[in-house]
Amino acid sequence: MEGILTSTVVVAIAEIGDKTQLLAIVLAARFRKPIPIILGILAATLLNHAVAATFGYLISQWLTGRTFQIVLGLSFIAMAAWALVPDKEDENAGQRSARGIFLTTLIAFFFVEFGDKTQIATTLLAARFHNIELVTIGTTIGMMLANVPAVFLGEAATRIVPLKYVRIAATILFAAIGLWIVLAAPTLE
Repeated sequence: MEGILTSTVVVAIAEIGDKTQLLAIVLAARFRKPIPIILGILAATLLNHAVAATFGYLISQWLTGRTFQIVLGLSFIAMAAWALVPDKEDENAGQRSARGIFLTTLIAFFFVEFGDKTQIATTLLAARFHNIELVTIGTTIGMMLANVPAVFLGEAATRIVPLKYVRIAATILFAAIGLWIVLAAPTLE
């Protein structure tokens, strides 16, 4: 259960103000049909995060003990620094093929998520918790918690809380997790 809860919180916070959330706003503004967009986000996230979690799980098989804990902790601290860097809106998102809102969203989200903070966080979380399914469920819930309001509220969602403060909160969260892992390294096996 800890894997689901931690994964949900980490990704939900990291996703706010991220390029995929901005993509959700762009798609919502263009198509004005939230249900196929939400379903496309869900399908793309499940697929992308399952791949990322599997990769993280496999990596954790090669690195063990204190070395693994230090690498994992330092990776979260690096994520903390990266969280301060604002993402730019995908300007071409609204011009994608019109083969269907769902398919457009699925393809756009799947590829935009590659190398993204949330995908890397998913990999790290799976390495930490050694559980592909629970981490995928948690990170997907986190993505949906951040993106569904963006779809329904459109541009108004970014006016509720300034992204600067969201990025600072994400930085604090990632740094705290990283420090906890590094400091607890001798006791985690």
